[in-house]
Amino acid sequence: MSSHALVVDHKAQKEERREAGSSRRSRPVVSLVPRKAAVEALGGEPRVSLLPAEVNDYHRAKTVRRRLGLGVVMVLLVVVAGVAAAYLQSVQAQVSLDAARATSQDLIAQEAQFVDLRKVQSGMALVQAGQAVGGSTDIDWKSYLEKLQVTLPAGVAINGVVIDSSSPFVDFVQSTIPLEGSRVATLSFTATSPTIPSIPAWLDGLAKLPGFADAVPGSVTIQADGSYQVNITMHINADAFSHRYAEEKK
Repeated sequence: MSSHALVVDHKAQKEERREAGSSRRSRPVVSLVPRKAAVEALGGEPRVSLLPAEVNDYHRAKTVRRRLGLGVVMVLLVVVAGVAAAYLQSVQAQVSLDAARATSQDLIAQEAQFVDLRKVQSGMALVQAGQAVGGSTDIDWKSYLEKLQVTLPAGVAINGVVIDSSSPFVDFVQSTIPLEGSRVATLSFTATSPTIPSIPAWLDGLAKLPGFADAVPGSVTIQADGSYQVNITMHINADAFSHRYAEEKK
């Protein structure tokens, strides 16, 4: 073989090697490592799950079912606690009711021991009520006549008295004369005076009596012994009522 042939063959081999290198550079590089694994390889240990997707779905569903079960158990615990609390309250209320009933029965039994006393108290209350009604028009005539005697001049004595007073059940007859006030009683008395009586002075004294409404002088007559007898009719209003039974009731 000649030297020229060797040079040509050497050039041909260089061309083949150049074409092979360019073909290798243009061929795409395929990575056998998954993208996620490649990313994890930068900061941690790469892991690849070779299990089927159905297995992963099963595990996720199992986790969900476990959580739902725990939620149901918690709800049941809350319900049981509420029922227990309600039951305790019901028991306490029943105990309180039984205690109140027992106390009420004891009070009733003690009250039965005082039945007679209650009857007496009721009778007393009835009597007091009757006194209050019957005494609503009461006038203490003894005290009133003593006050009447004080208003008369010295030496004048009351000889006779006629009283007409009102009743709790019947209204007192009122005067039909205009300008005369209402009255609840009429007091007519006869007095003897050793001297000629001063009727206006007598009337002024009578006006100081409680319940005085008005007074009408009657006749003046001379007696055999030289004294003078005077008749006076006095009307009395409600201010003369004693109200003593109402005070006793209080």
